Order: sequence, then C-alpha cells, then structure tokens
Amino acid sequence: MKKTLLLAFTMLSFTFFAQQSYYNDVDLTLSGTQLKEALAIKTIAAHTHFLEYTSSGPDVWDATNATDKNVDILGHVVLFYGWEDGSDNDDTNDYSRDNRSQDIGNGDSFVWNREHVFPKSLANPVLDTDVPGPATDAHHLRAADRTRNSTRNNRKYGRGSGTSNFSNVDFHNGLDGPNTAAWYPGDEWKGDAARMIMYMYLRYGEVCLPTAVGVGSKKFTEDEMIDLFLQWNAEDPVSEIEIARNTYHADITNNAAQGNRNPFIDNPYLATRIWGGNSADDTWGIYKSTDTQAPTTPINVTLSNISLNSIDISWDASTDNIGVTGYNVLVNGVLQEQTTSTNILVANLETNTTYTFSVVAKDLINNMSAESAVVNGTTLRDLIAPTTPTDVTVSNETDSSFKVSWTASTDNSAVANYDVYVDNTLHGTTSDVFYIVTGLTASTNYSVQILAKDSDNNESDKTVAISAITTSGTFNGVSELFISEYTEPAPSTGNQKAIEIVNLTGGTINLSEYSIQKQSNGGSWVDDYPLGNVDIIPGDVFVIVHADVTEQKLIDEADLYGPPNIDTFPYQFGSPMNFNGNDPVGLYKNGVLIDIIGEDGNSRDHIHNKTWRRKATISAPNTTFTENEWEILSAATLDNFGSHTATLSTADTFLNTFKMYPNPTNGNKVYFNLLENAQIQIYNVLGKQVLNTKLSKDENTININTLSKGVYMVQITTGKQATLKKLIKN
Repeated sequence: MKKTLLLAFTMLSFTFFAQQSYYNDVDLTLSGTQLKEALAIKTIAAHTHFLEYTSSGPDVWDATNATDKNVDILGHVVLFYGWEDGSDNDDTNDYSRDNRSQDIGNGDSFVWNREHVFPKSLANPVLDTDVPGPATDAHHLRAADRTRNSTRNNRKYGRGSGTSNFSNVDFHNGLDGPNTAAWYPGDEWKGDAARMIMYMYLRYGEVCLPTAVGVGSKKFTEDEMIDLFLQWNAEDPVSEIEIARNTYHADITNNAAQGNRNPFIDNPYLATRIWGGNSADDTWGIYKSTDTQAPTTPINVTLSNISLNSIDISWDASTDNIGVTGYNVLVNGVLQEQTTSTNILVANLETNTTYTFSVVAKDLINNMSAESAVVNGTTLRDLIAPTTPTDVTVSNETDSSFKVSWTASTDNSAVANYDVYVDNTLHGTTSDVFYIVTGLTASTNYSVQILAKDSDNNESDKTVAISAITTSGTFNGVSELFISEYTEPAPSTGNQKAIEIVNLTGGTINLSEYSIQKQSNGGSWVDDYPLGNVDIIPGDVFVIVHADVTEQKLIDEADLYGPPNIDTFPYQFGSPMNFNGNDPVGLYKNGVLIDIIGEDGNSRDHIHNKTWRRKATISAPNTTFTENEWEILSAATLDNFGSHTATLSTADTFLNTFKMYPNPTNGNKVYFNLLENAQIQIYNVLGKQVLNTKLSKDENTININTLSKGVYMVQITTGKQATLKKLIKN
C-alpha cells in the first residue's frame, strides 16, 4: 500500500517556501560535520515545546493522532511497519487502525501504541519517558500495531527486502544473544526510519548514536553515522506523510507541535552533504544542479606489494570541471576504502584469496565517474603454522565437566581457532583461549590436548597431554535446586523481569523435570513453563528472563527467554514471566512445588519493585516463603544475576577448607586435619587408584612411600560429601 496523504497543491507550495525561510539563518553552503553542527544548532533552538509521554495536556498521543492520520480513512492512524488493508487474518500487519484503539495497558488486542523508532534501551543513557526529552520527542515516535512493535522489541535495524520482518542478513548482540536477528522496517518505511534516526543523532548527539541502533559500518563517515541509514535515505524518497508530520511540528500554534523540523525530511540530500554515500534527492535543487559533470574515469589501476593480508593499489588521477575531491575503492564490487590520494593500502584481506579491485572518482557534489577497469589480485598463501599453545590448565571440575584454559598461540598471519582433544578425540573447536568440556563421567581421569590452527588450516603441534579428573558428585549436604534471585522492576523500567535458579549440589542436574509457574494475583498456580532438556553443573546458575527484557546484563546472562508477550495460549502475554509483584512464582519438579518466591495465596504487591537475592547461608528450597531467607534490594540491582555465592555451615563445608600437608612433599608422610572419619583415595594421572585408606581425627596420617615422584589426585570422602585435591610428590 502506498503511503499517501491528500494535500492541496497550495499546501505543497507553502511547505516548500516555508522550508527555505526556516533555514535562512543556516549556512547551507557548508558540508561535512560543519553543516551537521549548523543544522544541530538550528534544530535544538527551534525545539521550544517539549511534549510529555502521557499527561492531561498536549502530549505524544495528541501529536501522533494529529500527524499520523490516514487521510483516506476518517478517524484512522497509519501504522508504522504495516502494509495490508486488514482483509487477511493477521491484525499485526495492518496499514491502518482506528485512532481510538490506543494501547492504554488494559490487555486489549487490536490496539496501537507509540513505537520508539530509536529504542529507549539502545540510547546512552537509557531514555526515560517520565522526563520530557528524547524519549518523548514526537519526531521519532510513530503509531504502530502493539504486537508488531513488541516483535521488533529493541532489535537494531538491518538489511532486508519486502515488508517488515526479521532480517535474514544482519545479526547483532541483542535480546536473543550474539545472534539476535536485526529488524527490517519494510521497503516503504526504511527511508522514514533512517531520517528519524538521523534527526535523533542531530538533535541529541552522543545520547542517540546511529551505530547503537543499526547494523552497519561507520568506516566512511567522520562520526557515528553508518552506511545502512545513508543507503535507506537514498533508496526510499520522502513520503507525503513525512512532509505532513514536519509541517505540523514546525507550526507552534498546533496543539502538540514541538516547533522544530527534521532537516532530512525537508531535503534528504543534506545527509549526503554531511556524510557522503550515494546521492539522495536534492528536493531544494540547490546542490546537484550546480554541477552536473562527473570526473573522468580513473585509469591504469595497478596492484603491488602483495602480501598475506594486504595489497597496495595505485591509479592515475582523474580530472573534473571543478575538482576531484576523492576516490572510492571497491573490492569485489563493494566499497572498501575512501581516499583523497591516488594510492591506498587495502588491508584485512584473507590469505590465498583472489579479489577484484576497481576505483571510482567523485567531486564535491557527489557526481561519480564510471567505475575503472577491474583488476584481479590474489593474496599469498600462508605456509607457516601457529605456535603451540602453552600453559594449559584445568579448573572448575565437576562430576560432568571441567574448564581447560591456555595461553594464546601466535602466527605470522592470525590464529583462527583451537581444537580441543579429550582422550585423543576431537571434543570441540573455539576461538577463545578456554573451553568448557561437558558430558563427562564422574570420578574419571581424562587426557586433554590443544592445538592451534590458522585460516589456511596450518596446524600447530598438540600440547603435551595433561590430566583432568571429574569429581564424584557425592552428596555434599545439598540435595535440590532452588530459586537464588528474582527481580520485578519499577513500572518505568518495563519488563526487566528475571528468575535465577542455582545448583549447589555435588552433581550435575538435568532440568527436564523442572518448570516454573506463577499464581495469578495470588490465586491458583497457572502456566507451567518447562526449563528444557539442559544440564546445570554444580555451582552454576540458570537464568530465565522475560521475552521483552532490554537490560544488557540480563540479556548477557539469559539461559532461557520466557514466552512471547502476546495473547497466545497457553502463555498469555508472557505468563508466567509477566509477574507483577503480586504473583508468587514457584519452582516445580515433576509437577510438585519445591520452592517459592512470594507468599502463597497473597494477592497484594508484597514482592514488587524489588530484587530478591537468596542469602548465602541458604542451601535448600522452601515451599513456605520466608522473608528472612532473602536479601531485599532495589529493582535496579541486577549485577549479581548469572552467579550465586553460597556459604554453607562449617559442618557442610569443612572438606573445602581442610589442610593436607606438606604439599608438595619430598617425604613419605602426608597429614590431614579432619573433623570426622574420612575415606582417602589417591589416583595417578592415568586415573588408576594407587592408595585407598580410612582416616579419623586421631589417625590422620597416610604413608606414601610406595608412590613414585609425580602428580596425584586425592579424593577425600565423608558420610555427607567429597572433594578432590591435587598432591605433588617431588
């Protein structure tokens, strides 16, 4: 559906001349950051009326109702991201909606709300709708279907085609982790989005960076503008609804007008003039018409100094009727470098790879020459292997896993990744200098080796094998999982809701038997949400977050996202993770309640707007909410999510603090300070048991005269728990 707005010819003419007079005090002959600063001064100074997000007087609702009217359907607003006339069964893609169906928070469907084109959580600091400012600036607030708006969430914008949807091209570190899909606004809306982001950057500077809200490169600009928005600004011309929005806000006599304009709607070429890129429309006709002649095509493109990762390129200078201002260097047909000279080093290339190179000349008005003849070049092949990793160590042993770490290798080009071998079999590959080995058997000795590889698959030697012994997983006095942290935020911070579950037992536990439920307003338990068929190792935590969470700390620590915040059976609007402080939350095992946060059957707001953290001395779940088991913190306290500190009683933890001495030893006796009887088992590096004996407080010495020099693992077991320590005999 075309974005139309029926305006009389006289209105369009008036708008054009109003644009010119509005900018009379701006030096439009400037370019680059100088023009950006001049327009910023104008935009800030003209912004004389600051709207509120919701109030009894003129606010953002009033502005949106006025500026986003669908002139073809009386009483309707046009929905950003929409495209369909309402004839199908999908309400979320509608182009238009009755303006009376505002989302006022009562859970109704088929409503519209205010889309922050620049998401609040991606600004720095996070935008606050309680304070008039960038969060309430109507220039970037558009009417949108609530569900489609929620689907976009705080995803960055990225490339795509067609109608609005998740990008299948660009991904970023966001609400779904490192591989969060970006959001494509749709062919008909991408220019609108770009110009709103440009406005927010111009108006609010470092608070609203384009690099924070889009997936793209800032390589070719002097600041934080990215190529994605420059491309969209050029590809999608200004629509009449954008012009109407700008005209409304420029006239301060309008009920909810701000007084300022978006310069990039008035003339998209202003963005080209500031940041470059492909030329957008020059709607004023004051730039592109002054010079229509392009520079001559660069010739004699030559390659030299070809190495593993770089190639030098040079060419003969172009000429122009006014003057050449620079050159674009294309690698495989894509803009890779920009320069004002006639040579440049193209770096960061892959080894042993063939590339095509070409050059385009440009002038101040962004007239571009034809592309030069293409020249092919191949980088050198890497024949040198990385160095062998060093300092391999094993730590964080559990009954089913351990962590192996090492010092990084070096390479004449670059180390690509490391292969981790367990018992001479490849277990996994990583680009980090550590790796978590999982899926192991308790009380078992494993041999671990690492090798490094580069991008040409040259391999280093394997490291010398080291031994890693998993723990026994013996009972340590803690028998069950429990809730270790809970946060229900203040209303202004949205859906920053999370639950953390900790495993303090001695063994790995699979979560397939576990789920969470909530009591709706203290009523019956509802919406059993399984935690999945995943393992949680001893000492680790498992974090479940609301589907619409935007706090980066919670995004980083999330192991599971709650159901989507939409009306979908059986988890309506994100239940059970949509708790509101009067909804106790329970941890269930095989359908039986084993732990609770919140008082059973209590419908008052007794746990709202707070973070609740289980005290370090608690080691067991409790189906009766006991407030003195918890630390009560402000709702914004999220720093501890992703870990839990426990300090059990002396009786439960003496094995973690006992002394075994001397260690290392060059003698034949080792002494232990024990509080109760213990079984001592010693294993060599191959996992073979070489000694097995019992000790007590009074008989606390073992004789190791039969053991040869080397490294051994000593397992100490009591009636309640076990631990594993390293012993060195010199």
